[in-house]
Amino acid sequence: MQTQLAPVFAATADGTAAEAILRKCVHCGFCTATCPTYQLLGDELDGPRGRIYLIKQVLEGKPASTATQQHLDRCLTCRNCETTCPSGVRYGELVDIGRRVVDAQVPRPGWQRALRWALVHGLTSAAFAPAMRLGQRLRAWLPPALQAKVPARQTTRALPTRSHAQKMLLLAGCVQPAMLPNVQVATARVLDALGIEAVLAPQAGCCGALAYHLSNEARALQQARANIDAWWPLLQQEGMQGLLMNASGCGVMVKDYGHLLRDDPAYAERAARISALTRDAAEYLPQWLPALQPLLAQTAAQQPALVVHPPCTLQHGQQVGDLPAQLAALGFAARVASTESHLCCGSAGTYSVLQPKLSHQLRQRKLQALAPKATEVVVSANVGCITHLQAGANVPVRHWLEVLDDALSATAPSV
Repeated sequence: MQTQLAPVFAATADGTAAEAILRKCVHCGFCTATCPTYQLLGDELDGPRGRIYLIKQVLEGKPASTATQQHLDRCLTCRNCETTCPSGVRYGELVDIGRRVVDAQVPRPGWQRALRWALVHGLTSAAFAPAMRLGQRLRAWLPPALQAKVPARQTTRALPTRSHAQKMLLLAGCVQPAMLPNVQVATARVLDALGIEAVLAPQAGCCGALAYHLSNEARALQQARANIDAWWPLLQQEGMQGLLMNASGCGVMVKDYGHLLRDDPAYAERAARISALTRDAAEYLPQWLPALQPLLAQTAAQQPALVVHPPCTLQHGQQVGDLPAQLAALGFAARVASTESHLCCGSAGTYSVLQPKLSHQLRQRKLQALAPKATEVVVSANVGCITHLQAGANVPVRHWLEVLDDALSATAPSV
């Protein structure tokens, strides 16, 4: 795609990056066939190709409008189109650039600015956890819309206390410890069964994805630098294998630190190293199989059958698509949706708050495709997908690591 950037963008980092991405697009339209919002709305401008044209026009000097902003807001950043694209267009990076450029030109109404500020600052603040605990106590009396955002309080098992020579660094994250604390516990227990010690960096916080996808790049990079400072000394410890992610949304962001901080002389080298050391837990499963299979030989098949929902941040953002097969190799009865397994569930970070109507439609479509039976459990790999699907599902929705911990706990001694 030929481009002629306006002078105001031609010499900027965003303009240079966007131009390189735009030039790879060949207008083929394959992306529209797998775009969730295009599937719902049938509008070219609510598909990747249409949004690419809108961003191109703005970068070439055409003034952005509220309609431009709305079409970009409706994008889930699921990156399904990247999986489909034969030309390797980095659409996710392009749409983030487009949003920043458009938001700089089109002032948002006060209520939108207030809501977006609350999401960026509130969800990552120290007040979020006590607010969530209060909401869980009062959950039965909350209005349905708010109740859907407050998962029932979890009962967690004890954390392991054994030390191991091999260690793995975990990211606590911002919302997951308050909403689904058992995921972190289950992760530590699974690692312990494998002879690996889970390590947390107390000073690490939000990965930065929330701010970054809401056009607050400065805050996102500040959070990335803070995490790098917290992780770097721990990664130098003897026996430390790397950084394990149990929230795929965080994983895809941390894997991008090297790219996002490539021009920062103080952080570029460390950011690249951390990105290279970061893996989703699902990526470790193939190498864990030989150790786990004997431990699960009698118990995996006794667990409820699993319906696997691979999050977009796992299958499209990180290109990890074999989680269902790996769970089956461990002895679990695992299947995916017979149709539309590639489509987004509608959670997409803060999307379910900012675009509730589209988000709910996508959730209903996803649950219909998953079609879980009363005896099955839906499993996923990201806190947002799990809580979003659970709000509309009649069966349990859990992290796959929690199910794995259940099966290991059925025969393993208490830790």
